[in-house]
Amino acid sequence: MISLSTSATLSYRSIEVDGLRLFYREAGPPDAPTLLLLHGFPSSSRMYDTLMPLLADRYHLVAPDYPGFGHSDAPSPDDFQYTFDRLAEVIERFTEALGLDRYVLFQQDYGGPIGMRLAVRHPERVRAIIVQNAVSHEEGLGPLWEARKAFWRDRAAHEEKVIAAFTSIEGARERHIGSSPRPERYNPDCWTDEAAMLSRPGQARIQSDLFHDYRNNVAAYPRWQAWLRQHRPAMLVVWGRYDPSFTVAGAHAYARDVPDAEVHILDAGHFALDEKLDEIAALAREFLGRRVELGSR
Repeated sequence: MISLSTSATLSYRSIEVDGLRLFYREAGPPDAPTLLLLHGFPSSSRMYDTLMPLLADRYHLVAPDYPGFGHSDAPSPDDFQYTFDRLAEVIERFTEALGLDRYVLFQQDYGGPIGMRLAVRHPERVRAIIVQNAVSHEEGLGPLWEARKAFWRDRAAHEEKVIAAFTSIEGARERHIGSSPRPERYNPDCWTDEAAMLSRPGQARIQSDLFHDYRNNVAAYPRWQAWLRQHRPAMLVVWGRYDPSFTVAGAHAYARDVPDAEVHILDAGHFALDEKLDEIAALAREFLGRRVELGSR
């Protein structure tokens, strides 16, 4: 494996899509197989900054920030509908603007609902799927989701408590460390940067609108599961066992729909790249080397 620094491999770009400026990170040769890296909440393409150089010698990697996240535009909810359907539409047009007609989906957390929408709409574009703590089965939703489901049922009664936890620095830290026995392995810049992003004007409403729409992801799980059973994509699942939100059962559930899915449970948290970067990179390289043809996009 050829390992280069971030500064030697990554480019930081922006492109206009549907009147929005979308920021994205790009690395690797454009004529190599493409990985579309879809980030989670409350992160951005920044979560892939350390992974991309480890794969850039053999793959073309593209990691966008969604509207409302990272360095992309964050229009007011009065002017933009913050739903997962809408974010998926924007990311679909983003891929088309860059000419990405075939790709491997690498999806984490919120990247799962966005990636599965892309897959259902355009199965011919999906070469393989890598899942990192992104749920498509209800058994993957841990006990914390009871309060969140109450928010979906009665937004006004539960919004202040739920969204305050979602946007606080304490909540950001908990999402990273979870129940890991090695908190010293986690870089605090990860959650302080995320908390700073979440403190920007308008973010509370943006994230509240989007998370209230998350109920529609759960409603779509049977449809996504049916798609997985029908298409049986090459699938790698890498899952941090110390995730405070998503249970290990959610990782194993993928193998029920895709029997040859390769499932690896890691000693890591929700953002498993924080603690198991090298292991995930090695698993991804080995999987892609076997399951994705080299030399074409």
